[in-house]
Amino acid sequence: MRRPGEGTTFKKVHHNRHQLKQVKGLFGKLAIAAILLIASTFYFFYTTSSSSSSDFPSEIDVNKLWDAADSGGWRPSSVPRSHWPPPPSESNGYLRVRCNGGLNQQRTAICNAVLAARIMNATLVLPELDANSYWHDDSGFQGIYDVHHFIKSLQYDVRIVESIPEVKKNGKTKKIKAFQLRPPRDAPISWYTTVALEKMKEHGAIYLTPFSHRLAEEINSPEYQRLRCRVNYHALVFKPHIVELSHKIVDKLRAQGHFMSIHLRFEMDMLSFAGCFDIFSPDEQKILKKYRKENFAEKKLIYSERRAIGKCPLTPEEVGLILHAMGFDNSTRIYLAAGELFGGERFMKPFRSMFPLLENHSTVDSSDELSDNTQGLLGSAVDYMVCLLSDIFMPTYDGPSNFANNLLGHRLYHGFRTAIRPDRKGLAPIFVDRENGRTAGFEEAVRRVMLQTNFGGPHKRISPESFYTNSWSECFCQPSASNPADRCPPGSVTEMLENRMKHKVTSNLNGNEQDS
Repeated sequence: MRRPGEGTTFKKVHHNRHQLKQVKGLFGKLAIAAILLIASTFYFFYTTSSSSSSDFPSEIDVNKLWDAADSGGWRPSSVPRSHWPPPPSESNGYLRVRCNGGLNQQRTAICNAVLAARIMNATLVLPELDANSYWHDDSGFQGIYDVHHFIKSLQYDVRIVESIPEVKKNGKTKKIKAFQLRPPRDAPISWYTTVALEKMKEHGAIYLTPFSHRLAEEINSPEYQRLRCRVNYHALVFKPHIVELSHKIVDKLRAQGHFMSIHLRFEMDMLSFAGCFDIFSPDEQKILKKYRKENFAEKKLIYSERRAIGKCPLTPEEVGLILHAMGFDNSTRIYLAAGELFGGERFMKPFRSMFPLLENHSTVDSSDELSDNTQGLLGSAVDYMVCLLSDIFMPTYDGPSNFANNLLGHRLYHGFRTAIRPDRKGLAPIFVDRENGRTAGFEEAVRRVMLQTNFGGPHKRISPESFYTNSWSECFCQPSASNPADRCPPGSVTEMLENRMKHKVTSNLNGNEQDS
């Protein structure tokens, strides 16, 4: 039997919750409106005060961008700077991992796997690359990376084997069965030294799956971070035929002079993830929404709000307008690293009209090897190498993009190579005003936003920037730094290791794959 007033109380509570939701929604909309108003105010200020502002540059020297950014005396260095003993003769067991996702998500997982093995004093089994969930490509580690170099270059850090060996017990040969574990996302080191290590000692081997983002990025140990850099920038070398293919493309592009690479992230998966639908036709929106429902968590996303906070990938036209405003002209040669662009040619046409010299790996190289594997690991590896070697690299969406983030970090490590990183949040109100017919001062406003971005030089890592995007300062040093922690390590052994690593990387970048 219902107590007196029970139903009324429930109705009041439910009504109050409903009102609270409405108030929260109103506050959310007001917050977005405030962001747009403030941004537009700054835009107005910039456009009206540009003629009187003499202490802030309003022009970008494009010629300087073709050269590497100023290093400030920093140079890459990932060799240990403190006591770093080689792995003991006896390990605690075998570590297997399954690296899921695309090539670059797998790359960060491999770095984490090596570090996890070091933390647990485990023997690492050559990481498995997921063939099903993303690329439908069964090339595996052996088909993409130089296995011999990977194992040899990390011999002073971890023991690595290609498979778990069989063991003899009581006169019988027996396979060690790895105990399967699912690590927490961004698991702390303590999880590996307790839960994972306990199971490893109990079973002799563990199998961590899935293994994407399963070890915290920010770790209070510069030596552990430097190990990640040794893996990422020295041990993970593509197989010789991939390097050779990439260099053929780069040589053809560079025969015409400087060239820029752009990661044009205007593909169905990223647009669905970002929730940026309104610029598409009703039929296209249905496709995007269906993809989002099937692959991502349900969430109400409003295009204008997402765009205002910089969460929408730039359209090809917006990319062209940014480059044009910065001072690049239609003679600029551009290499596009991209999958299938959603919406097709109608989105590419405005960009192509501004920058007609567009290439991709299929147009530069017509070999059967690439044409048969354009969207697989091989195609991604070639795109990665060409973007790494280009004079300028521009990601159009470096939010959750592993490709863009890894490349930014790799280019920073190998000579502070120029990167153009559009501030989507800062540019959003400028593009909105242009779309509404307010075009006065457009290019000046774009330049002012871009002048406040970093073009590839050393800079402090601030969340949410990833360690894999910016390994400064852990993996860099200065010969005469005032801070001893930043000083390049002396000693013949250290210099020898650094030179060996540099030689191999230089060979890789120059297309010469002879072992050092």
